[in-house]
Amino acid sequence: MADPAAADARWPGWAAVPALRRVAFALLLALPLLWQLGGTPLFDVDEGAFSEATREMLASGDWGHTTLNGADRFDKPILIYWLQAASAAAFGFGEFALRLPSALACWAMALALAAFAARRWGERAGLLAGAMTVTSIGWQMIGRGATADGVLNLLLVLATLDAWRFLDTGRKAPLRRAFAWVGLGLLVKGPIALLVPGAAVLVWCAASRRWAPLRLALADLPGWALLLALAAPWYAYALHRHGMAFVEGFLLRHNVERFTGTIGGHAGSSLYYLVVLPLLALPWTPLLAGVLRRWRAAWADPLGRFLLGWSAFVLLFFSFASTKLPHYVLYGYAPLVLLMARALAEGSKRLHRLAAAGLVLGALLVAALPWLVLHFAPAVRDPFYRALLSGVPAPSWQPVAGLSAVLALLLAWKTGAPALRLAGAAGALALFIAGATLPWFGEALQGPVRRAAAAAASHPGTVAQWQVHLPSFAVYLARVSPKRDPLPEDMVLTRADRVPPGEPRARLYEERGVVLLGPRR
Repeated sequence: MADPAAADARWPGWAAVPALRRVAFALLLALPLLWQLGGTPLFDVDEGAFSEATREMLASGDWGHTTLNGADRFDKPILIYWLQAASAAAFGFGEFALRLPSALACWAMALALAAFAARRWGERAGLLAGAMTVTSIGWQMIGRGATADGVLNLLLVLATLDAWRFLDTGRKAPLRRAFAWVGLGLLVKGPIALLVPGAAVLVWCAASRRWAPLRLALADLPGWALLLALAAPWYAYALHRHGMAFVEGFLLRHNVERFTGTIGGHAGSSLYYLVVLPLLALPWTPLLAGVLRRWRAAWADPLGRFLLGWSAFVLLFFSFASTKLPHYVLYGYAPLVLLMARALAEGSKRLHRLAAAGLVLGALLVAALPWLVLHFAPAVRDPFYRALLSGVPAPSWQPVAGLSAVLALLLAWKTGAPALRLAGAAGALALFIAGATLPWFGEALQGPVRRAAAAAASHPGTVAQWQVHLPSFAVYLARVSPKRDPLPEDMVLTRADRVPPGEPRARLYEERGVVLLGPRR
């Protein structure tokens, strides 16, 4: 492992940074996550489902269980709904409050990674690790989403870094903290909270041929007691209340079957994450190649071996799982961020130029994406999404021009550390995504759904979702909207291409493939 004292001799150490500078850095890291956080409609399916489950929990007053459109929801444990509900109580029920727990979690994760890197490799590596966290597209997406993954990633990072501190020093305090983070993670998403840090420790012990730390961790009864004290009460309550329905719905379907079978049509080849990871790492993707080139040197170092083992386990485990979703690979992205930050902080001019090229290419891709969508929308096979995307207005050129000017200025400026100018350019790109790209896609995919809910709100009665699954509709309607065949007295939310010819129901609202029908007369 690199000597922290030697690293601090090269750059000012983390402890030497004035408090005001630390605060300014922390606030800057929050900006890409909080900017326009509530300025985009909730995206279906995930954001809509989590948000509607939280709304129904608040409406029912039942804080021990969640439902979605009135049906039991066993997808995730309870903690994320509690956090969203607490945020809604403080800031009002809306997109900002529902996404705030994820944004704050991603912000805390950036600070944790920055502190970890700075204490080992110097201040510059710490600043870069924090900046890479909040500007990588993958983490920006989950950090701005009303789902469980932002909070889960924070807890995975805290648990696994504390596991390393235990392996490195043998102290019990970080081990007990790791058990606590895992206990909270079990309340956010389930067994994955134990699997990732546990596997990282196991891989390191096996590769290092040091089994004593693993035996000590497994035999630490106070740590296991702390984990169970945090997680077991709600699990016991859910099992008592729902019995085998909870076991089958949560443990079997949403955990075991996600690995052994395909859920929701989310399949992919064994190479799926080798394609997805570089996309989620944008605009820092070129640095992944630098980490791969230096993997032998990293593996020879105990900390480098731990970080590589952590990331490799996640990549391999989820590559063999049958259900594949892009954000799964982010469970192993934090160690790569640490290694990329170290490489860039210590890197040559060639590495800086490579990173700059990645930033420019990433910015070009992000800026061009809405026009590419509009160009190819008429060729989309699904008529519903073809209608949604074909009719959306083109985005404005002004934000693109502003982004181009800022990037040109930062990347061409010769004063100051090149690595920090790269971080500033990545921050500008992240603000562009938050303020221009995401709002455009939000209007394209969700604008008609939100306006259909506003139209339905002026009519009494139930709206049945027929041959669509758009849970955000119920959030904006503020009423349960079950997915089922409609009754005669129901209003109906459906797709334009699914409305039968000669349908007698009146069309209360229609826009870009989204149709709201009235009751049968």
